[in-house]
Amino acid sequence: MTIYDELVARGLVAQVTSEDEVKNLINNGKATFYIGYDCTADSLTAGHFVTLTLMKRLQQAGNKPIALIGGGTTTIGDPSGRTDMRKMLTREDINHNAECFKRQMARFIDFGEGSGQAMMLNNADWLLDLNYVDLLREVGACFSVNNMLRADCYKQRMEKGLSFLEFNYMIMQSYDFYHMFQTVGCNMQCGGNDQWSNMLGGTELIRRKLGKDSHCMTINLLTDSQGNKMGKTAGNAVWLDPNKTSPYDFYQYWRNVGDADVMKCVRWLTFLPLEQIDEMDHWKDAQLNQAKEILAWELTSMVHGREDADKAQAAARALFSTGGDAANMPSTALSEGDFTDGSIGALTLLVKCGLAASNGEARRLIQQGGVLVADEKVADPAAQFPQEKFAGEGVIIKKGKKVFHRAVLA
Repeated sequence: MTIYDELVARGLVAQVTSEDEVKNLINNGKATFYIGYDCTADSLTAGHFVTLTLMKRLQQAGNKPIALIGGGTTTIGDPSGRTDMRKMLTREDINHNAECFKRQMARFIDFGEGSGQAMMLNNADWLLDLNYVDLLREVGACFSVNNMLRADCYKQRMEKGLSFLEFNYMIMQSYDFYHMFQTVGCNMQCGGNDQWSNMLGGTELIRRKLGKDSHCMTINLLTDSQGNKMGKTAGNAVWLDPNKTSPYDFYQYWRNVGDADVMKCVRWLTFLPLEQIDEMDHWKDAQLNQAKEILAWELTSMVHGREDADKAQAAARALFSTGGDAANMPSTALSEGDFTDGSIGALTLLVKCGLAASNGEARRLIQQGGVLVADEKVADPAAQFPQEKFAGEGVIIKKGKKVFHRAVLA
């Protein structure tokens, strides 16, 4: 099976500019392809998984990945899939975030010397030095405003008002492809299917300016059965940085995916053989829990290593079955100063442990009956817990059905 056939069999390919040409490039290791990442945070999220694994799959087939850090485009902000304008970041923020991205990407793709090694480039190196009038003269005539306004990437922003700043994003992304086509031989762009319009802008610019062909391939977005993006939702992201989402919480996220989503995630995100996945497609009922464990372990191992994946799995099993090691679950050390007159309030406890963002949220959780402390439901938001209760091995707090946390007296 060729790499293109495998991508199709896994359900990843959404759109391509020319299927025959794209097949020829990637099946024969002739693609120098790029995927862009705007540095809007200091960590990648689980929502980036599909593109990260795509880079790994294509590199393993002999193709050369370029991870393009959007040091320039991040100063503008991509309007695709947005109803609001993105936060403006400083150059220092962007550079810091880029370094964080590279460390995380190195777990997926091989950076280094040689024809098949991945490259990391930053479009700030060419975009920030552009002269505006020169840019207009060079590429402005290659873009039709009528066509741009029909692009999917602008539709949601048009409802609330599309700024001229954001309107330039397609031109900047297209210029990236045009620049790298000439300087590093980049002949293909890959990305999420919501980028299709922006990507076509690049191929059209290359064709009109240079008279040459270039190609694009989009992959399906990682969404659940309800159509919501997985692992990337604003305010509820699942981070690849262990300091932002612990290996245990990362494991639990994938262990708790819905029955309708688990096999799609296994097929799209893991490197398990297709024959094994095809067999798993027939699993039902309790076997789906086994599939979720496989998914969670594979992805946690990929991001955090086998040791942390094993610990996370042991901790999770301890909570739902027997024989596991609960010591590996997330925990918070409480100090003497956290207690007043020898006790700690339920609201303070939940906030200290990161199980609620505020006292108000903690109060709602308790009023909804969603909090257990030491296997006892907390019925009163004013409840107090004595300091000695947290000595020794501490106390397990349960939020809802699937979130567990240990609080221990330091």
